[in-house]
Amino acid sequence: MKMQTLQTQQLLVLPRVTAPPPTAIERLPLQVVTAHRQLEGAGFPVRRPFPGEISLTHTDPFLLLDHIGPIFWGPKEARGAPWHPHRGFETVTYILDGAFQHTDSNDGGGLIRDGDTQWMTAGSGILHDEVPPQSLYEHGGLFHGTQLWVNLPRALKWTPPRYQEISKERVQRVANADGSAMIRIIAGEIGGYRGPGVTWTPIDYLHASILPGAQLRLPWRKDFNALVYVLVGRGFAGPDKVPLHDGQLVFFGPGEAITLTADRKQQTEYSPYFEVLLLGGAPIREPIVTWGPFVMNTREEILQAIEDYQTGRMGRIPATHLQGTTPTDGDTP
Repeated sequence: MKMQTLQTQQLLVLPRVTAPPPTAIERLPLQVVTAHRQLEGAGFPVRRPFPGEISLTHTDPFLLLDHIGPIFWGPKEARGAPWHPHRGFETVTYILDGAFQHTDSNDGGGLIRDGDTQWMTAGSGILHDEVPPQSLYEHGGLFHGTQLWVNLPRALKWTPPRYQEISKERVQRVANADGSAMIRIIAGEIGGYRGPGVTWTPIDYLHASILPGAQLRLPWRKDFNALVYVLVGRGFAGPDKVPLHDGQLVFFGPGEAITLTADRKQQTEYSPYFEVLLLGGAPIREPIVTWGPFVMNTREEILQAIEDYQTGRMGRIPATHLQGTTPTDGDTP
């Protein structure tokens, strides 16, 4: 999916989401934060608005959001996340441009690219890796993507691992009421239209492209929280038009409708549109104890996760994928 290829005529033929009535209670922006930058995996840069910049009580049930790119890798520069474990939550990897190869110890995985989504339920425990395909590593190229961590409630921490590959063709695409924005529904439901993602935790996960100067006003579940992260461009949040730019996240207060407005002038070569992720979910409101890739409810469960990983009870790297790898401290025996 190249952001520049969105055409106005595409918006005209999409089903429309009815705008909330004028009497709908607007959600007001309560906090705007700027993502910090850090290196992850084998050394690729990410922008991370949470955890760290905003309280997890505001983002619940979401635990982490990483934004990679847009970045143009030179030959042999692309980096990924070699084999590592997870337990107690789900990872959702959304590729806007470029490609990632996923393999896991539960026989899940595949190549996801340009608009595809990979949804991995770690549950009781899994090992996986996420690396650029050989062609991207050898020749370089554009890459842009996100990874979202979705918490699992206590009762589902031990659910068996599963894997979903959601191709861009399966994603539900709709337009707003006046046809000035495209919304991709990856999971959840908006205005009677539902995305293909199968979720344990009730959430909405949307990607919207808003034309310059246009306004996007959507209905929003009252029992969900509401977060918007800016992928590319500049715009405004809420009826009072709080300024936003790429790498910023806004947390909205209670209400029934969300309003976003794109700046009339988008100063970016990557996309001429205001590109945003919209996230909402039912808060779990349970204790959270984390240690790296493990998210549980108690310290004792974290210690058990570490022991299970070290002793191989969380899964083993498939033998065919051990060829050519260099063992490191902590590798599964």
